[in-house]
Amino acid sequence: MSKPAAPLKGRAARLARLMPSTGPSTAARTPFVLLVVLLLGGGLITLLLLNSALNEGSFRLSELKRDTTELTDEQQALQRDVDSRSQPDALERRARELGMVPGGSPAFLNPDGTVRGNPTEATAPPSPSPSPTPSPSAPADAGTPAAAGIPDVPSGSAPPSGSVPATALATEPDPASAAESTPPPTSPGR
Repeated sequence: MSKPAAPLKGRAARLARLMPSTGPSTAARTPFVLLVVLLLGGGLITLLLLNSALNEGSFRLSELKRDTTELTDEQQALQRDVDSRSQPDALERRARELGMVPGGSPAFLNPDGTVRGNPTEATAPPSPSPSPTPSPSAPADAGTPAAAGIPDVPSGSAPPSGSVPATALATEPDPASAAESTPPPTSPGR
């Protein structure tokens, strides 16, 4: 029903020869389109992998920061513990628990070999004996000296045996009596 196309002449024929026909042009474009689609798909997959690797690194970084914070807190707590145990009163209390006593007066050796000073042996002060505790049936009055841990000693009388007057706790102990009650501790290297 339709007539075949008439052959082109002149200028139209030359233009028709320059323009490719519809059949071979689709076949030539197919590899190019596939190449572009493959490049775009590969780029998207690479971008997805790169993004997931960055997110994984971000999660690892936040985990390491949290661990660093926890370890810093632990280090500061340990440093506070060391500082509290390094205070002079804590060191003295721990030394007394271990049976150590304050040293006596030191002696020094001069370069010529003479001894300067009078060395004395370190002696332990007498340990205070525990004060008698009131019986549970008789409650102690909070205002009395016995309730405060000070033995009740009438003035002008000697303290009961085994108790130490409060004034004796504040003064130096007698070295002779201290040497009789406890032997001097030995220290390694002396």
